[in-house]
Amino acid sequence: MGVAVSGGGDSMALLHLLHDCFADVGVTLCVATVDHGLRAGSHDEAMMVAAEAAKLGLSHDVLEWRDRPEGGNLQDEARNARYGLLTNWARINDLSVIALGHTADDQAETLLMRLGRASGVSGLSAMPRMRAMDGVSLMRPLLDVTRDQLRAYLRKKQVAWVDDPSNEDTRFERIRIRQAMASLAPIGLTVERLAAVAQNLGAAREALDWYTFLAAREMLEIRDGAIVIDQREFRTLPDEIAHRLLVRAVQWVGGAVYPPRRDPMMQAQRTARQGGSFTLAGCRILTRVQKVWICREVKRVADEVVEPGATWDGRWRIYGGDIHGHQVRALGSVGLAQVPDWRSTGLPGPVLEATPAVWQNHHLVAAPSAGFAQGWIAEEVRNGEEFFAALLSH
Repeated sequence: MGVAVSGGGDSMALLHLLHDCFADVGVTLCVATVDHGLRAGSHDEAMMVAAEAAKLGLSHDVLEWRDRPEGGNLQDEARNARYGLLTNWARINDLSVIALGHTADDQAETLLMRLGRASGVSGLSAMPRMRAMDGVSLMRPLLDVTRDQLRAYLRKKQVAWVDDPSNEDTRFERIRIRQAMASLAPIGLTVERLAAVAQNLGAAREALDWYTFLAAREMLEIRDGAIVIDQREFRTLPDEIAHRLLVRAVQWVGGAVYPPRRDPMMQAQRTARQGGSFTLAGCRILTRVQKVWICREVKRVADEVVEPGATWDGRWRIYGGDIHGHQVRALGSVGLAQVPDWRSTGLPGPVLEATPAVWQNHHLVAAPSAGFAQGWIAEEVRNGEEFFAALLSH
């Protein structure tokens, strides 16, 4: 089993708890520390974890984040990078499970943060104890345990930990929430109570996900990389089920790890019910003849270029012809204009424009999804059944 240990109190306690639990039952623990390289001292903290792992007779790896972006939300980017580095490390080391040190305090803080954003049931519900990501199970065994309890455990074992100085930086929303929680406890809004609310909402989320799954099976199909929903049946859905179905469709088509914000999703939902077109999170939502189409936004794939046989946009692979001098790019409006019979496919033009085509310089060689195959085959990398399975996972 892999264990992600930053050197903070939560993850250091997780390391020792797991070692105590599994020392005599034949479970091998492998330890990893992600060094984001964002502040002085992060390398020393990783070395401290390495020394602690060595005391326990465990292997340790430092995973460095090297391809940091220039702009954007650095905290979100760091979190995504952390999970990417950890799951890649797990696959390399043949680890099917990674244990993470999230606690009841994390549950409570997240609940309050999401309340400030007027989140729905999914946003307010608890982090799942187990979540699949990139073929690896992420396990959170400490969700019922508070931060104070874990530090008391470490003090009893005389184990040191590192307090990240950013935990006092009020520029970060989570730190402001953490400091505000001290004034909520006297009125009964303790960490334990807030975490229990998150757990209750998690149970509600599971029920809603099940009915979303049933609705998807009834009214949805996947065609040429796009999700197609029967508009009349979609209009009959309760708002929450319709919202959840559309969110998952946008995530599936756009490849986003996290769902879009609720306000733009509500606008997308109105478009799906009333008609029109809307772009969101790398996707385009449009209605045609009582059908709602969620497809890739062509602008997002305009610069995607690969050789035939390679994966295009993380979703497609084209093969079957001579690859010499050929490239796979989006069909686009220029390519669509060169396929006079594309309407016979029954696919809207914007859907086809975002599908892969084979080009030789500016000459269109093949566009399989548009009915202009010329001996080439376009194959979706992902199985459509994975979408339906994703409706029931978090």
